[in-house]
Amino acid sequence: MSRSHMIGLLLAASLCLTCAAQPQQGGGRPGFENFIRCDGDTLKDGDREFRFLSFNIPNLHFVEDDMRFDCRMPFRFPDDFEIDDALGTIEQMGGQVVRTYTLAVKKADDPADQPRYILGPGRFNEEAFAALDRVIAAAHKHHVRLILPFIDQWSWWGGTAELAAFRGKKAEEIWTDPQLIQDYKDIITYVLTRKNTVTGVVYRDDKAILAWETGNELKSPAAWVQQIAAHIKSLDSNHLVLDGTHREVLLQSSLDDANVDFVTTHHYEKDPRAMIAHLRQSAKMARGKKPYFLGEFGFLGTDALCAVMDAAIEEKLAGALLWSLRYRSREGGFYWHHEPAGGDYFKAYHWPGFPIGEVFDERGLMRRMRERAFAIQGLTAPALPKPAAPKLLAVSEGAQMSWQGSVGAECYDVERAEASQGPWTTVGAGVCEAQAQYRPLFADESVRPGGRYFYRVIARNASGLSEPSNVVGPVRATHRTLVDELWNDSRIFLKEGKLAFAQNEARKFKEDCHRLAGVAKSSVVYYVPGGIRAVRAFLFTQSDQPAVRMLLSKDGTTFEPVETKTEGTMTHGGDAYGFWKAQVCSVPVRASPSAEKITPDGVTTNGDYVKIEFLTEAQLSRVEIDYGRMD
Repeated sequence: MSRSHMIGLLLAASLCLTCAAQPQQGGGRPGFENFIRCDGDTLKDGDREFRFLSFNIPNLHFVEDDMRFDCRMPFRFPDDFEIDDALGTIEQMGGQVVRTYTLAVKKADDPADQPRYILGPGRFNEEAFAALDRVIAAAHKHHVRLILPFIDQWSWWGGTAELAAFRGKKAEEIWTDPQLIQDYKDIITYVLTRKNTVTGVVYRDDKAILAWETGNELKSPAAWVQQIAAHIKSLDSNHLVLDGTHREVLLQSSLDDANVDFVTTHHYEKDPRAMIAHLRQSAKMARGKKPYFLGEFGFLGTDALCAVMDAAIEEKLAGALLWSLRYRSREGGFYWHHEPAGGDYFKAYHWPGFPIGEVFDERGLMRRMRERAFAIQGLTAPALPKPAAPKLLAVSEGAQMSWQGSVGAECYDVERAEASQGPWTTVGAGVCEAQAQYRPLFADESVRPGGRYFYRVIARNASGLSEPSNVVGPVRATHRTLVDELWNDSRIFLKEGKLAFAQNEARKFKEDCHRLAGVAKSSVVYYVPGGIRAVRAFLFTQSDQPAVRMLLSKDGTTFEPVETKTEGTMTHGGDAYGFWKAQVCSVPVRASPSAEKITPDGVTTNGDYVKIEFLTEAQLSRVEIDYGRMD
């Protein structure tokens, strides 16, 4: 039977299921009744076969992408909003399962403010594990099971080499040295016997956990796996154990180890035919022996990824987890993660997909993945619910604002009123929360300086509108703010010299997906009628010196340089990713006496034109210009 015929039969059969079989959205279902167990080569939830298509969410318990412009440390722990958004997304997509990344291990050169999970032999960070407690508690709420790997092979977060370094030993000794093996076992013992500070349940007794994985992409020999898997089983008879040895085709030793319950492979082959061939070869090896699933796969086009998922369904794999999904940030918008290994254009996925991800068909892939996530369960994907009300955060005096968004929302309408009860006027229709990275999501440029306003936000998708958000106000608008995110040249009055818009290598530029690259003596000019009050240019440079200078003009012809303030930060981890330095160049009010003019209310302004001139090679990230005379 062909793959397409098989998928068609699955989808058709799902139409016959009753509505009662559909999972409820929004965490309305009761808690887990069973641990997931193995029955031959099948996973079971009670008497029901358990299969899944979902995502890896590597930063579910440990954020590595806090790329706010003035933030030096990209690592932090997620808060409850972020955890709920991540797991609520998986619930809405029908995913059922999430695989996290590993427990971060302290490095010898960590700065003092670097958070980690494992601080040394027998030393564990309680703040970190409290975050994992909240993740596990929220997994019950959203009815999502967790696969938790222990330690990483790689050193991105600190891994096996760092564990060995605690004892002054070489990385490769991790597999054979008795002390290092005991250290690894001690980590496992601590985790399995930890009592959750939220639920009061010991981890080894928690049904939200699907499986323990010996580690991530380990280069572990079979003898080490046997010891570690046996140790896990000696402490925990409830949960399944995965061999985390890195493979594209299964190891026979994993299938033969009685303490390894089910098996996994990772796939980033550039040719989908090779990926599917490896999948089928492993499925044949595991058939009749142990459940098998794809622990990671990705970096292919939509049709290719769907072909891989269809092959996983056809071969009766237990599941497959795409790499990877990022969730919303507490400050508004999303976390972002550019994937250099993905050909310089793949980024971590965001639900339900947005126009900014069109180059890798984010919206199409997410829709088709959701269909298959329900189909592998024998279900039809239900209509998306209307989004919940977002939460509007603070609004600045220049009417810039952000909000904590809603699972499944495609866009937002921003409304303004002069009284807290309305009437309300839409000042921003269809605003996309994914268009700007780590920035305010909207600037109301129609305010009247001196006016007092109230704001609220409404989320929407194809199913309808949310209830309005909380109301923020009154906000006294002291000025308007022109914001240019450099998506195109629509806000630029004049370009001079060698300039080019850039989207590549976003990881080096704090995940900014739209920038303007320039060289020395190139420049951009902005025109803002109504009097410039302040200018802020956010940019990236490889120089320690100021990368741009500012010039102001009253007539757009004669520009005079003005005194500027330059502040720079270097994001921690630059050695691994090649981060450029972040710089903010700003011009305050009353910066240039020769260019200023006095408005009727006595506020000093600096003309109507500003030129940003590059002094060296740099990339302009965002421009904010405060302007407008007070009424």
